[in-house]
Amino acid sequence: MKFKATPQEQLEIICTGAADVVSKEELLKKFEKSYNTGKPLKVKLGADPSAPDIHLGHTVVLQKMRQFQALGHEVIFLVGDFTGRVGDPTGKKKTRPALTEEEVLANAETYKNQIGKILDLEKTRVVFNSDWLGKLNFADVLKLSSQYTVARMLERDDFEKRFKSHVPISIVEFMYPLMQGYDSVALESDVELGGVDQTFNLLVGRELQRSYGQEAQVILTMPILEGLDGKDKMSKSLGNYVGINEEPGQIYGKLMSIPDELMIKYYELLTDIGLDELKKVKERILTEPKNVKMMLARQIVSQYWGVEAGNAAEAEFEKIFGKTGDGLPDDIEEVQVPVPAEGISLVKLMTTVGLAQSGGDARRKIQQGGVKIDQQKVLDGQRLYRPGQSFILQSGKREFKKIILKSE
Repeated sequence: MKFKATPQEQLEIICTGAADVVSKEELLKKFEKSYNTGKPLKVKLGADPSAPDIHLGHTVVLQKMRQFQALGHEVIFLVGDFTGRVGDPTGKKKTRPALTEEEVLANAETYKNQIGKILDLEKTRVVFNSDWLGKLNFADVLKLSSQYTVARMLERDDFEKRFKSHVPISIVEFMYPLMQGYDSVALESDVELGGVDQTFNLLVGRELQRSYGQEAQVILTMPILEGLDGKDKMSKSLGNYVGINEEPGQIYGKLMSIPDELMIKYYELLTDIGLDELKKVKERILTEPKNVKMMLARQIVSQYWGVEAGNAAEAEFEKIFGKTGDGLPDDIEEVQVPVPAEGISLVKLMTTVGLAQSGGDARRKIQQGGVKIDQQKVLDGQRLYRPGQSFILQSGKREFKKIILKSE
């Protein structure tokens, strides 16, 4: 095939926004060889399906993968259905519980659907690493494990900290970087993408490819995206994430809660904004931060749900939180709840209708002043509500239920 962009142009596009490239010289040579032969590069990105939803943090690397795809290269989305049963120890302070095969496969299926919101699925090769890792015999595993020493593994920051703190590290966790690296051998990848926290694992892939007689892949890492709290890495387990499959209004509302200082980074990593427009955004933040944040939220919702959904989410947000809004969304789910004659406590009601995960969670939300009935704050979690009553129950800024109590 013929590439529209020259090797140097491709290098500039791909390196923009990257945290690190090992190395740019090697990547340029690969682009030049690809350009001269007409053979696309194999660009690999792996993801363990540890939970069913892809969040915006994952899309940082997927956006870079889309650039490779747009340039005409072969992108390979690797579903770590085999490694997912082990769990990536990167950044973990203790051994992570293994997922069952059923959990992994169910999550993997939803991954394939979600990446289609970013990548062209017709041009995306989706593979599962159980296809080769599951076929290795014990002699193969011994050969693989002989490529690395314990000392080298302990150079990894999280392993080193756990070892010095006498926190257990399983042998299986040592195997994880080797399994991820072997994925690169099996696919003969030219480039592997990942977050900066994946650098060690990606470098293992380079070394294993050399050990197995292949040309080493170039690794390209992207910055880590902080979550809604502005402190920790966006993570489902920390609850500071925005899932791309969440409802448009929920995505919009969550993005409006990010700290102002995160806006530029979100623009850079999550949107296709050009450099000139980004410069204008930086200037506008100083005088109209809310409008800039609204534009960001609308743009991201539009990317995954369409322009109409982005505009509708913004209108709904303004209705609830704007100066002229009444604080209530237009479409509130109605829930009929059978209750005994003596009534139901607010704590029990919240768990019954799904506004709290447990009684303790409900009490915490009430004590923090985040629960309202008909827009009036309620602090008594044991107050009883009886059949015949109806009201709007609100938890936090974005969760509403229209409650209708009826006799059991």
